[in-house]
Amino acid sequence: MANTTSGTTTFDKTFSIDEIVEEAFERIGIQQVSGYQLKTSRRSLNIMLQEWGNRGIHYWEIDELDLDLVQGQAEYKFFRSAADGTSAVSNPNGIYGMSDVLEAQLRSNRTQTDQSDSPMTKVDRSTYAAFSNKLSEGTPNQYWVQRFIDHVSINVYPTPDSSNASKDMHFYYIKRIQDIGAYTNATDLPFRFVPCMVSGLSYYLSMKYAPQLTQNLKLLYEDEFQRALQEDGSASSTFITPKAYYPGT
Repeated sequence: MANTTSGTTTFDKTFSIDEIVEEAFERIGIQQVSGYQLKTSRRSLNIMLQEWGNRGIHYWEIDELDLDLVQGQAEYKFFRSAADGTSAVSNPNGIYGMSDVLEAQLRSNRTQTDQSDSPMTKVDRSTYAAFSNKLSEGTPNQYWVQRFIDHVSINVYPTPDSSNASKDMHFYYIKRIQDIGAYTNATDLPFRFVPCMVSGLSYYLSMKYAPQLTQNLKLLYEDEFQRALQEDGSASSTFITPKAYYPGT
């Protein structure tokens, strides 16, 4: 009789933090993990995931939002957590941990069949600073994103007038990777990044407990991380059209 398969694909969600830590320590030759080693490994894992924020866009952390615009209001704040302050946006679900805005559109009739989007341009600090009257009202077509320690601020220009206050700013934004938290938690990562997460933690721990292994573990970590990045995202169709060439013309 043939063996059966498990029928499940949830290993990344049942692979808890304490198991990740055990696997990483075993790779550097430590099997009996003490309480302090658990604590320092969780700290290293949090630091590593924050460092991933400097390695480009993580597509599983991209979300979208329809921001209700207010007449005459230029700035809209999104705080890092509920403890940092109350968002200026009336959002019952709470949008916390925003890192940056990728692209935005001015959307009218959001829930109607005649919904319509107009592209908005993302500008830098110098461009926004050059606007003479940042509270002038009109049809918002540009926005500037400020990234602070405890919140992200979106400034729209011009500010919505009475005819545009009923519209939304629909945008795609990047969220931060969630903190590790309790040892029994799963990680806020897709299954593709589990191998490089374990390799990365073993590399970080080797700097503390097995420096002779650090160089080799770093190479393995970077190799697995690059493969995970290449697989991440959403592929699109590619069309190649040959160029017609007519000699003598």
